[in-house]
Amino acid sequence: MIMFLLRALIFVASAALGLIVADLVLPGFRIEWADWWGFVLCVVIFAVLQSVLSPWIARMAQRYAPALLGGIGIVSTLVALLVVVLLPIGGLRITDAIAWILAPVIVWVVTALATLLLPMIFIKKNAAARRAPAQP
Repeated sequence: MIMFLLRALIFVASAALGLIVADLVLPGFRIEWADWWGFVLCVVIFAVLQSVLSPWIARMAQRYAPALLGGIGIVSTLVALLVVVLLPIGGLRITDAIAWILAPVIVWVVTALATLLLPMIFIKKNAAARRAPAQP
């Protein structure tokens, strides 16, 4: 159970990192920091949408458009961004066409790298701490 929660936390943190990097790199991608609760809600909704949409879009692509199978992560990122931006909770805005094109790629790359690297850092430390003998 702890490992599941740790992996879920890592996935949410990687989603937040991807959105923050897109905010720093793209002028048309804006996180509204004044509404920090809106951003937190955007991150949670985005992470949940990513985890639900990826398998669903993969099934749809496999059935109707097999050529799209390689880009499932980017497509699900685009759809999740679209839903989060359209929600009236604030926190995230995409204002120009270039940002709509580049944001899914940037967020997907950063999220994929963070999802790969963060477990190596945190789960290995956690496992090493459990294996170490208790000090009296």
